[in-house]
Amino acid sequence: MRMLLITLALAVPAVALAQPSRPQDDEARIKTTGEANSESIQGAAQAPLRDLNVVRTKIPPILLEVMHDPYERPSPSNCRRIAELVRPLDEALGVDLDQLPAGEDEDLLDRGKTVSYGVMAGVASSLIPFRGGVRMLTGAERHDRLVAAAITSGNVRRAYLKGLGESKGCNPPATPTHVKSSIPREEKRSGPKYPIR
Repeated sequence: MRMLLITLALAVPAVALAQPSRPQDDEARIKTTGEANSESIQGAAQAPLRDLNVVRTKIPPILLEVMHDPYERPSPSNCRRIAELVRPLDEALGVDLDQLPAGEDEDLLDRGKTVSYGVMAGVASSLIPFRGGVRMLTGAERHDRLVAAAITSGNVRRAYLKGLGESKGCNPPATPTHVKSSIPREEKRSGPKYPIR
């Protein structure tokens, strides 16, 4: 067992060197353990190290700040200040829902890579006996809950600020970007996009 962990620990740097570099914007964005495990070969290889709490997701300081009170009113409460507060949240969380390109779904090749990396991470993590207990003892489970809480607080804060900006008549990024649809409102289909059965 010890030999297996040593082999995995030595394999991770080799995989990291073989992996092409990603854009800086993507690296700055906070990721959950599941996202980190399924984003690349390096992420899949590091899955056991995440379970042992050797590799941890770094939480941006801005998200730790907003966890205390996501609904704190900005002071001064003007459009410029709201935009200044939204920008670091966009950097930490990635693009907001209103900024996603319309109609662009993940293509089949990217989806296949994500599934493959997720399976590889699952296989690597399954080599740790009593994985759930190990994650609890090492603090990895608690840290994952903290990451999820930070992401939720950041999203709530950004939505609150954009709603406040919209009530004041601000421009993006201090307000949501409302995409104009070419389909008249009456013709839009009501109900879920996908079947629910």
